[in-house]
Amino acid sequence: MFQDEAGFGRINKPKQCWCRKGVRPSVPCHHIREYRYAFGAVDPANGDGFFLVLPRCNTVCMNVFLEQLSKAYPDDYIVLVCDGAAWHKSGTLKSFPNIELMFIPPYTPEMNPIEQIWKELRARGFHNEAFQTLEKVVDRLCDSICDLTSETIRSITARDWIVKCFN
Repeated sequence: MFQDEAGFGRINKPKQCWCRKGVRPSVPCHHIREYRYAFGAVDPANGDGFFLVLPRCNTVCMNVFLEQLSKAYPDDYIVLVCDGAAWHKSGTLKSFPNIELMFIPPYTPEMNPIEQIWKELRARGFHNEAFQTLEKVVDRLCDSICDLTSETIRSITARDWIVKCFN
């Protein structure tokens, strides 16, 4: 499985949108710096996805994520491919008997296909919208994650070099 985390919050950037010719679109925008973080792991071979929304990106939240991932797949041995974030390599990171961490080389986010999942979630639920509360951001994030099907995850993340490893 490939793992990563991404921040979703009330700060937004206006994106392109369609409107009638001669009409200038009005897009809401604000810069309130409140975030929640989606921790996720995906399996490009079969489209499985596991996601948690947590308050911070740190070792404590990474431990929560790993514990819940371990419980969700108790009969599987998971090779979890991560980037080099400090909380992925922390000395206080807990180990679980059914999870082994592996790391992609530094500065190579293109090697981690879950990055495209974050892009898809932002496109589906976060373009050109100003959220009134952080709870509304979390609700939209959870709805967008729940709308991801195995087929969608597989179509976004299944790269030839990954699929060949499993065949």
